[in-house]
Amino acid sequence: MLKRRQILTVATALAAVGMTGRVVAAPAKALKLRMGYLLPTNSQLGTGATAMADEVARRSGGRIQIQQFPDSTLGGEVEMLKGVQLGTIDLAFITGAPLPSILPEAGIFNIPFLFDGPAHAQAVLDGPVGDSYLKLLSGKDLVALAWGENGMRHITNSKRPIATPEDLKGLRLRLPESPVMLAGFRALGADASPLPFPQLYGALQAGTFDGQENPIATIVAAKFAQVQKFLTLSAHVYDPAVIVMSSDTYADLSAEDRTMMQDAARIGARTSRSFAAAAETSGVVALKQAGMQVAPGIDRARFVAAMVAANPEFDKLYGKQRIEQIHNAV
Repeated sequence: MLKRRQILTVATALAAVGMTGRVVAAPAKALKLRMGYLLPTNSQLGTGATAMADEVARRSGGRIQIQQFPDSTLGGEVEMLKGVQLGTIDLAFITGAPLPSILPEAGIFNIPFLFDGPAHAQAVLDGPVGDSYLKLLSGKDLVALAWGENGMRHITNSKRPIATPEDLKGLRLRLPESPVMLAGFRALGADASPLPFPQLYGALQAGTFDGQENPIATIVAAKFAQVQKFLTLSAHVYDPAVIVMSSDTYADLSAEDRTMMQDAARIGARTSRSFAAAAETSGVVALKQAGMQVAPGIDRARFVAAMVAANPEFDKLYGKQRIEQIHNAV
């Protein structure tokens, strides 16, 4: 079966042949690449995608243009990943939670309390460990260009403040489609179930779920303060994001354009990190102003202790040595 890029190449070649069978020159057109992501343009993913698109347009003199499709216009993240693999989507900025659907090893980043904070996580992702996972992702019919950031994930709900694991017991909590995060929160006593992000606001509004967890920038962008009363700054999971590109699209680029795309992706990734960091402060203020009650933290030691039951499963999946290597990285 031909992928989309191959079909377009054949169609372009046929169109360049005149009625007499002679090849005629076709006018040069800008290469337009489609890039999808989960959140609005005014989000950590959106600002990162915009920074990348602007850099590509600048460095190529407009010869290559990235067209953005925010707000899950091209589907949920699992669907976008599949689209990139098939070549029907050129680029996507994907958060960490769905990555195990194509690379099970990436589920290690979903382990609650693996990282102490963004600085710790970024040091790991920008080093040999992060590079090794980019290479593993790039073996899955796509090219992983750069690690960006979705942010530290925090808990919101409509029922009560959360300070200890006991406060989670029986709480109907939506989680992303991540078996690791589900195992962690179920070990904490939550009634946790997965749901695609595009359906989340409606489910919270309808009371199907009592709560959810996401980075502050996402909570603000998705307007969850309209359907959630309590915010707990739990910082339980650092959620990376990765810019991925169709291997077909990448293969069609010149060596110089590939380098340009990688450089621009790194700029977009850094921009997403800056936005997420700023939202940790300004976003909390905005959520307070919107009427949310904010608990400044949790009893982290009690949460970590309560998750001990899930640790053997994580060790089996990812290796105790690798988990300790990441956890103890300076």
